[in-house]
Amino acid sequence: MTEPLAPPPKPPARAEHGSRPGAHGGLPQVVDRVPTKDKVVFLTFDDGAERDPRFVRMVRELRLPVSMFLTDSVAGPGYAHFGRLRAVGATVQNHTLDHPYLPGLSYAGQRWEICGQQDKLQQRFGIRPTLFRPPYGEYNADTLRAAAECGIRSLVTWRASMQINDLRYAEGDGLRPGDIILAHFRGPDELHGTSLTEMTTRMLRHIQSQGYTVARLEDYL
Repeated sequence: MTEPLAPPPKPPARAEHGSRPGAHGGLPQVVDRVPTKDKVVFLTFDDGAERDPRFVRMVRELRLPVSMFLTDSVAGPGYAHFGRLRAVGATVQNHTLDHPYLPGLSYAGQRWEICGQQDKLQQRFGIRPTLFRPPYGEYNADTLRAAAECGIRSLVTWRASMQINDLRYAEGDGLRPGDIILAHFRGPDELHGTSLTEMTTRMLRHIQSQGYTVARLEDYL
């Protein structure tokens, strides 16, 4: 990056929890783009396979807002690393225990995957996430019911995804205000020699070149 990221604008006033989807028995909202006129996008990193200390330094030095959707079977052996990321400002959210295709499970199976990871994350980090990403972005009515039972208020998918050298868009050829970007904690073995930090730097250049900056997803949901 040739210059630091611009600071995001002041986030909107947050609604009271009681009025949010998922509260008092309602179903979670499904969101792939946050309704906003701000020129901001949101970075979300899934799974937890790669534990590169250089990425921790990057998040700290850039004050980079990152939401981590962690899968226990992948991230569990390295929760200490994700604790260090949380200590420098990253947030922890839910991506199931075992990363299954949720529509192929019963309601009880889906609830076990989601609530079980809520319990794991509470034990490890002392928090119960309010955001959930279904593996592969796939869900059904049982997913929404199970997520609500587990305390989830928003089911988060995406509008763009991080590639090794660029971004892939769900539609069009560029970012739009409020887009949620999917990335994964992957390392050189999966990225043809590219590190997570290098790939993230390229992504941030694409974001900057389109006139956007990065905001914290939890400030908008």
